[in-house]
Amino acid sequence: MNVCFRIGLPITISSLPKPFYELPCKIVTVNHKHLVTQPPCRNYSAPPKRFYQKVGILKSDEKYEITLDQRRLKTPRGSVLKVDNEALALAVATEWDSQKDVIQRSNMHLTALSSTVIDNPNNNTKYDIVQQIISFLDTDTVLFYSKEEPGLYQLQQKEWQSQIDWFCERYGVTLAATENIGTANVSPETRALLQRQLHSYNFAAVHGFLFAVEALKSTILTSACVERHLSVSNAVLLSRMEEEYQCGHWGRVEWAHDLSQLDLQARVAA
Repeated sequence: MNVCFRIGLPITISSLPKPFYELPCKIVTVNHKHLVTQPPCRNYSAPPKRFYQKVGILKSDEKYEITLDQRRLKTPRGSVLKVDNEALALAVATEWDSQKDVIQRSNMHLTALSSTVIDNPNNNTKYDIVQQIISFLDTDTVLFYSKEEPGLYQLQQKEWQSQIDWFCERYGVTLAATENIGTANVSPETRALLQRQLHSYNFAAVHGFLFAVEALKSTILTSACVERHLSVSNAVLLSRMEEEYQCGHWGRVEWAHDLSQLDLQARVAA
């Protein structure tokens, strides 16, 4: 039996509240008895302060760079951040220009995505990324209906089925929703057709596609956004249908739910 001694009294592990013994603790030995000390403190670095005054863009070798006080913006791995078109460069520059006293990198989705494309930290090929996108079909949000809540089930049938039908018609594939827990039944033919479509995008585009798929947990909804069949805000609402349904019944914490929704919209829009 595992025994801890705290203030001289033996306490069995099983008698401790679960959060207590699951926390990482430092164990020290005094007179052959183990004492559980408080969990170590975790130090999180503060966001960096804004160190620049002016943000600009610069055209170089048919690409566009972002400048901070005339110094070129670089990626985490030290490469100059270059993008293919002026509109994207302006959008990235706007992210940096909108920072206030400190730089909130977690809100700079276009900067993060552009840096990931350039640095490619996982050394992914386009084929690797396409396979990740296709694999999301197995657990795609809109393919799984829940009968536990009749009202939610009817809403899923009404709103999600139309997106599934559009996806199947657009790409010439066959997909069906399921009410079972597990993975959807996606045929090899469907995977092959979708793979051919995704390979028509360039390397940066499939990176962006995957970024949106990971946010929405749905290849189907992301495709609808890319093809302008759905707006970003509607795609986000459809991906959060269960949460929105529960909020309609039990109420919502406005700042928390709204912030979560807006952050997701920003990620998908990027």
